[in-house]
Amino acid sequence: MIVLLVALGAAIGAPLRYLVDRAVQTRHDSVFPWGTFAVNAAGSFLLGGLVTTSLHAPAPVMAALGTGLCGALSTYATFGYETIRLLQDRARLFAVTNAAASIIAGLGAAALGAALAQALTT
Repeated sequence: MIVLLVALGAAIGAPLRYLVDRAVQTRHDSVFPWGTFAVNAAGSFLLGGLVTTSLHAPAPVMAALGTGLCGALSTYATFGYETIRLLQDRARLFAVTNAAASIIAGLGAAALGAALAQALTT
């Protein structure tokens, strides 16, 4: 049953990632991967909030939303690929900026999501 819930969450998260990535990236005329940056920050924010409320959420909900939806929405593989591609294209400043900003934004978004969830549940 849990595996099906993870698959259901992923079935929503993966197309959502694609649509958000394309919508964001088409609005920027830059080699910087803004779409991937946005979905990773959003996924981190959502997961931060979910983890904070996990004491109140049943395991099946966490499997569907945390593992399925957030796991498919955010994408470490694409982040890695795009950073390497920037290095190969000799866009070193963009590559370093992408790596540093993605880590900082992901951690910050997760902390912000956790703080918001904490504030809303207390």
